[in-house]
Amino acid sequence: MEQYQIVYDALNKMGISYEIVEHPPALTTEDADRYIIGKKGVRTKTLFLCNRKKSAYYLIIMDDAKRLDIKRLGELLNEKGMKFCSPENLMDKMSLYPGAVSLFGLLNNAEHDIKVYLDKDMLSEKIITFHPNDNTKTLFISMEDMYKFIRELGYEYCIINL
Repeated sequence: MEQYQIVYDALNKMGISYEIVEHPPALTTEDADRYIIGKKGVRTKTLFLCNRKKSAYYLIIMDDAKRLDIKRLGELLNEKGMKFCSPENLMDKMSLYPGAVSLFGLLNNAEHDIKVYLDKDMLSEKIITFHPNDNTKTLFISMEDMYKFIRELGYEYCIINL
């Protein structure tokens, strides 16, 4: 089954409504944003990181207009040597390839060992966007439904100020 269909099925089962915009493959948030101009909702970037020892994994969700200060993030999380995970780690932990990382990759995290962090600055918005584990689509859901999705999967999240 296609990754996006796994996402749609999960959202439908949870009673979460969504809107989809299909577009050519988008490898960066800037690419994806070009296809959804004029639509309401915070554009996100979802980053998959780990600590130096690869003993802790982090999903960082932030407004795509912001730049990540990885050193500051490490200080906030009390981790040294924060880095982006390799494509192999990403595939192992979330069954995703670079360019398709999203909140919905948590559906594929069998070990349930990824910590979720949300940047405070984007949380006042009503609508939020993600790829549905496929970079040829952008999915729009309500902010409340994002929280519901995380809780329904049994994850906790922390709000941080990046």
